[in-house]
Amino acid sequence: MARRIPLLIATLALALAAAAPALASYGWPVKPFHKQHPIRANFGDPRTVFSNPLYSDGIDGPGSFSFHNGLDIAAPNGTTVYPVVSGTVKILDQTAVAVQTLDDRTFQYFHVIPTVIEGMKVIAGIDALGYVQAPFAHVHLSEIDGTKVTNPLLKGHLAPFVDKTRPRVDGVELRDGAGKLAEPLGLCGRISISAEAYDRPPLPVTGSFSGLPMAPALVTWRLQRVGGPTVVQTRDAVDFRTTLPAPRDFWTTYARGTYQNAPRFGAQQFGSMPGRYLFELTSSLDTRTLANGPYVLTVTAYDERKNAGDLTQRFWVFNQRTPTGCRTPPTPPAPTATPPPPPVTTTTVTTTTTP
Repeated sequence: MARRIPLLIATLALALAAAAPALASYGWPVKPFHKQHPIRANFGDPRTVFSNPLYSDGIDGPGSFSFHNGLDIAAPNGTTVYPVVSGTVKILDQTAVAVQTLDDRTFQYFHVIPTVIEGMKVIAGIDALGYVQAPFAHVHLSEIDGTKVTNPLLKGHLAPFVDKTRPRVDGVELRDGAGKLAEPLGLCGRISISAEAYDRPPLPVTGSFSGLPMAPALVTWRLQRVGGPTVVQTRDAVDFRTTLPAPRDFWTTYARGTYQNAPRFGAQQFGSMPGRYLFELTSSLDTRTLANGPYVLTVTAYDERKNAGDLTQRFWVFNQRTPTGCRTPPTPPAPTATPPPPPVTTTTVTTTTTP
């Protein structure tokens, strides 16, 4: 009878955990479970693997592009990893484990060497799933609610979590219809606008990912005539607060010029290099629908706890009165060749002296 008591307690704990509400907060997958740990990659971060070398059109070329569908929680290699919610183990491969819960959620743990077997019942914070695989120094945690990938930093999910950092918007890119960078003075015709924005980890990260950026949870923009009305009301450029866009929307969410932390181009990995996160605000703003004059663009980036940073950029719309609404700059005349100087003629003068 005494031997059965631990088993009965474990079974009861599993049943109670499974019966918890779907939005009950859960702890961290590494000890201490109820203390916040550093996060080195955010939900929605770009994942870019470019096929071509950097200097062979790598950044504009083909590759594999996706949204990061979880959190990378920093932990030393060999750290024991535990389920955040109790459930049934599913082995994904030799370095990844999933736990399915009775409330139709699936939690996935990557870069973990499993120490459990398929179909095993595990209890949150008690049964180890495995340990962090070297040399990754982190465990990737994904939460899938039914069929929807979910941001673990939503309130009521991973806890405790406090964030007092402010995202930043560092710059705006304007491009003309041909995709060339355009000057903010005298914009005319269809233009695209993107903004570079990023967030910082709430807690410092050590190692090669120290100080590297993460994606903000939300980026918005609006356009106003200077001293006049708002001509484009506030719009979302991207919203990672709850779930992710479809994979096919990667290059309409991020703009070309984007690459991840420690990017790879062809066979070369640029370790410890910070990523660049350019967000597509609009791919086709027709300035011919606007009156000539100065405008101010405001871009704001938010994190999951509504901390915000913004940037304003002024530009001038200058639509020429032509049938197309914009005048193509005239081609400068070709330089004319300078004629060679005339030849120099030398005259010999003979002087005759009379005796």
